[in-house]
Amino acid sequence: RLRLHDGKLIKDRRYHLRTYPNCFVAKELTDWLIDHKEAPDRETGIRLMQKLMDHYIIHHVCDEHSDYKDAKLLYRFRKDDGTFPLSKDVKVFLRGQSLYEKLVSMEKSILKVREENSVKYQRTFLGCEMIDWLVQEGEVENRKEAVELGQALLEHGIIQHVSNRHHFFDSDLLYQFWTNFRRRRRLTELLNESSSRALSESPDSPFCLRKLNPEPGNTSFLSVQTNKEIKIVSAVRRSSITSLAGNSNPYFSTTPALVFPPVAECNPKSVLKRPVTNEELLSPGAPYTKKTLTIVGDAVGWGFVVRGGRPCHIQAVDPGGPAAAAGMKVCQFVLSVNGMYVLHLDYQTISSLIMTGPRTLVMEVMEAIE
Repeated sequence: RLRLHDGKLIKDRRYHLRTYPNCFVAKELTDWLIDHKEAPDRETGIRLMQKLMDHYIIHHVCDEHSDYKDAKLLYRFRKDDGTFPLSKDVKVFLRGQSLYEKLVSMEKSILKVREENSVKYQRTFLGCEMIDWLVQEGEVENRKEAVELGQALLEHGIIQHVSNRHHFFDSDLLYQFWTNFRRRRRLTELLNESSSRALSESPDSPFCLRKLNPEPGNTSFLSVQTNKEIKIVSAVRRSSITSLAGNSNPYFSTTPALVFPPVAECNPKSVLKRPVTNEELLSPGAPYTKKTLTIVGDAVGWGFVVRGGRPCHIQAVDPGGPAAAAGMKVCQFVLSVNGMYVLHLDYQTISSLIMTGPRTLVMEVMEAIE
């Protein structure tokens, strides 16, 4: 994606009097894959891009095509339009990548080549050293959170004990980054990942988000895969998943996050008394007033639930959370998020915008005049 941006293949394009930002032409991209030796032929290039579509990494700009077609059609990376699905697993993976990049880029890094039982291991660190570093760098609030973060990284296959005998502890046990985030990966590797077994045996896989020896009944790492039959309510307070799962591990302490609670496999009744359209909200003289809310997330999020679409509305507000303190109320309609107009978006897209944005959230809402 970054190479395509640098090469100007991804850019704003105009089609039928409409401008589509940050998109590429499928046929041009297939040419690029062959020219840059990412694919030996067009057929392989098409299969590779279809893999990216299957993993929700790219999509047709209007979502009119579920297949990647080698034609003059416009596609876009979901990272460029805020629709990339940040599941619990993906967030752990990205957190591990961020920590790894920070560690390898600093002088006197704790990551070193070390030897244990006459075997040399790359990218290693002592458990207690990692915890010291996480606390010193402000990545976590305390040593308890650092241990929980380390355990999450281990359970997702990002780090491991060098002999794979221990979980992560605040001790002098030796661990290593099992995933080498800086290894150059070629797209053709994706074609060898057709089975779960192949994924589990490939720790450097771009899509390797596996869990090592998950404990039965441990729901703290479950994520719900959305489908047409199940609608998931986006809860904007992270405690909703941990409290319901009986687990209070807030290991994402630096960035408040939205979650998709495993227990929310239902479609709760809307709090709205009747459907409201965008035209009704914005029509002159409509009984609605616009309010600007500035919400500073706390250690577990912002404290509200978004639901619906075009327009989205506030389904629930945690009375003790930051959103309530800022004046957010149930039944308000979401007009903008951090300066971006969102009346035309669904709740999943808005949730993603909030999740990938700053801790201080600025929202414009429309509230009915009583």
